[in-house]
Amino acid sequence: MVLVGDIKRLRDEGAAAEEAAYGAAQVRLRAILTAALVAAFGFIPMAIGSGAGAEVQRPLATVVVGGLVTATLCTLILLPTIYAWLFGGADRGREGGAERPRREELEPQEVSP
Repeated sequence: MVLVGDIKRLRDEGAAAEEAAYGAAQVRLRAILTAALVAAFGFIPMAIGSGAGAEVQRPLATVVVGGLVTATLCTLILLPTIYAWLFGGADRGREGGAERPRREELEPQEVSP
C-alpha cells in the first residue's frame, strides 16, 4: 500500500506511469527489504531448531521465509511492472508525449463574486 501511495503521489506531481512506478520502487527499496529481512531473520531459530517440536516448526518456518521472499520480489519487481504496463498506455496516448496534468490543474478553482 505504501508503494502504491508513492506511485500515486509521483503521478500527481506529473510523472509518467513508468517513471512513477520505478521511482517509487527505488525510493521504498530500503523499507521493503528491511521489513522482509527482519521478519525472515526472526524465523531462523525456528528453521534450524532441533529440539522438541522441530519436525513441525522447521517446515513451517521454511514456508514462511519462502513466502516473505516471494512477496518481497513481487512488491519490488512485479507490482511496478504491472502498474507501468496498465497505466503507461494512457501516457503514450497523449499527443507529442505531453506531460500529465497535475492535480492542481485539474481541480476546479473557486470563483470570487
